[in-house]
Amino acid sequence: MDKNNKKAYVRTYGCKQNFADSEKINGFLTEFGFIITKTPEEADVIIFNTCAVRENAEQRVFGNVGALKKLKQEKPDLKIILCGCMTQQKHIAERFKSKFPFLDAITGTNVLSSLPEIISQTEKNTTIRINQTDKAYSEFKEEIKPLREGNFSANVPIMNGCNNFCTYCVVPLVRGREVSRTPENIVNEVKELIEEGRKDILLLGQNVNSYGAGTDTDFLSLLKQLDNLDGEFIIDYMTSHPKDCKKELIDFIAESRHVSHHLHLPVQSGSNRILKLMNRGYTREKYIELAEYAKKKIPDISLTTDILAGFPGETYEDFKQTLDLVEKVNFDSAYTFIYSKREGTKAADMPDPVSYEEKSEWFKELLDVQGRISERSYERFIGKTMRVLCTGEGRSNQNLLTGKSRQGIIVDFEGDNKLLGEFVNVKITKALPWALIGEMI
Repeated sequence: MDKNNKKAYVRTYGCKQNFADSEKINGFLTEFGFIITKTPEEADVIIFNTCAVRENAEQRVFGNVGALKKLKQEKPDLKIILCGCMTQQKHIAERFKSKFPFLDAITGTNVLSSLPEIISQTEKNTTIRINQTDKAYSEFKEEIKPLREGNFSANVPIMNGCNNFCTYCVVPLVRGREVSRTPENIVNEVKELIEEGRKDILLLGQNVNSYGAGTDTDFLSLLKQLDNLDGEFIIDYMTSHPKDCKKELIDFIAESRHVSHHLHLPVQSGSNRILKLMNRGYTREKYIELAEYAKKKIPDISLTTDILAGFPGETYEDFKQTLDLVEKVNFDSAYTFIYSKREGTKAADMPDPVSYEEKSEWFKELLDVQGRISERSYERFIGKTMRVLCTGEGRSNQNLLTGKSRQGIIVDFEGDNKLLGEFVNVKITKALPWALIGEMI
């Protein structure tokens, strides 16, 4: 394909890790001579980077791919490529091929090194390359400079894959085993980002606490190296696994210069029986102890979580223990989900006698409990002064600017657009369930 003046469109589904992968894809396409476009209609190559964690995400992809059929008929030379976690599963890839024969290629999570060949291929039949094992993939990925969105924040993957095998989770099956980047590469990338003016650095991994496989360091040591860098910036990270989140890490964060005071610690369930069935590797008691320790060591910490309702075999008594844990811990917010069956996981074969309708009622109850907590949670910051990175204009009021505190909380305040990208001190005057309002000092 002649790439002069050619345009590419990349659509991303799912987690921050997927968005970071898409930034790499966009960066590679740019190096390959493409202009990145905002709409599929003007593109010569369309890539969907998919997510497999939830069923509703899969359904959206199927619907959006089907909508491309007419565009393919109008532009026969258009290349349409699917990649990512969803298409890493062979049964899903075969379903796409059967349902949408106009697709040009279906690849898995290691798409980058295949793109030149896929884009240049002339055969008309859909090709599936989900079992590609490119040993040079990691090195190849290091060479590609991502095309990042925005001016002040940046995603920095530090590892890929997961070794935990939670019984409900498909991630180890589609991302593979844990592979860590070298600390040298990570530190050098963060240095470059700070020099570029990026001030909100998000470290990414399926379980950042287990970072270090194949290197001579661990996550705590990596954070210490990054915290020693010069400049004014915030280092955030996700996701932490409770079984690997140590008190030594919390001790360091409390004393650090740059590391975020936001801890996202997915609990999933408050029932020890269900946690064991989930293969989570901790008890409710250990989780509560860790949460209380974090709040004691870092008094201004913002604690958020993930909760899964309706796991196979869960009873209402189990679910009430989750509600009890939510009340005890007092999360600032929670990402809540109803269990979604994922083929290939152990949970998919477990008896699941509770109806979806009953699980939905539990879910509403969970939302009500967490909603009441979130309603008043941020009131503890009223009257306090927070250091805020100004990131854009406020959504609710054109006269307001919006920013992000060290706790990862949205803060709106009056100010001039010249402050974008700068840190400012804001005294908090009002608390909303999702944000804080304040006055710049």
